[in-house]
Amino acid sequence: MIPVGETAAVILAAGTGSRFGGGKIRAQLDGRPLLAHVLSAVHEAGVGRIVVVLGRDAGAVLAAMRAVDVTALDGVLVAVNPAPERGLATSLAVGFGPASAAPTPAGVLVVLGDQPRVRADVIRALCAASAPPGAVAIAPRYEADAAPNPVLLLPAGWPLVARLQGDHGLGPLLASEAEEVIRVPVHGANPDVDTPADLADLASVPVPRT
Repeated sequence: MIPVGETAAVILAAGTGSRFGGGKIRAQLDGRPLLAHVLSAVHEAGVGRIVVVLGRDAGAVLAAMRAVDVTALDGVLVAVNPAPERGLATSLAVGFGPASAAPTPAGVLVVLGDQPRVRADVIRALCAASAPPGAVAIAPRYEADAAPNPVLLLPAGWPLVARLQGDHGLGPLLASEAEEVIRVPVHGANPDVDTPADLADLASVPVPRT
C-alpha cells in the first residue's frame, strides 16, 4: 500500500491527435477540455505531485484550460515535449524526470490525457493494492474492456522508462514483465478518445458512478 499523497503523476498530453484532426486534448466534453477531466480525477485522488506533458500546442491547451477554470493548473508542473512526433516514449521521458525527482515519490502514476473518464477511485485502488518486493507496477483491469490504464509504476519499474522507444507506451514492456505486474480488478471502463466519433460516443453516455 502506498499513500496517494506520496505519489506523483505524469499526464501524457503531447500527442498531435492526428486521427482526431488536431487539437484533441483541448476538445470539449461536458463543457470542459479533455485534459481538464483527467486533471480533476488526479487532483481528486490526492496525488502529491502532478506533471503534465504538452506538445507544440502547449499555449493553446493552457489557454483552453484557463478559459474554463483559471485555477485548473495551480500546483501543476507543465513540461513541454519539443518533439512529440518522435513518439509517446519521448513524452514519458520528458515528464518522468521531474515526476521522480527529489523528494522521491513512492510511485509514479502514468496517466493518459485522452482518457477523460479516468476515475479517482481507480487511482486510489492502485495505491491501496499490496505489492510484493520486486513488483514493477500496479495496473487496473476494467471489467468492461480489460483496459490497463492508468499505471502506477513502482521504483523497481522505473528503469523500464529508459527502455522505451518510439510511439510505444509501457504496455508491451509490462506485458513482458507480467509476473511482476499487479492487476487490480475495477468496475466500468476507461476509453480513449482517438476520433471525433469517440468523443461523441462518450458525450452520449452518462458519467459513471465511482
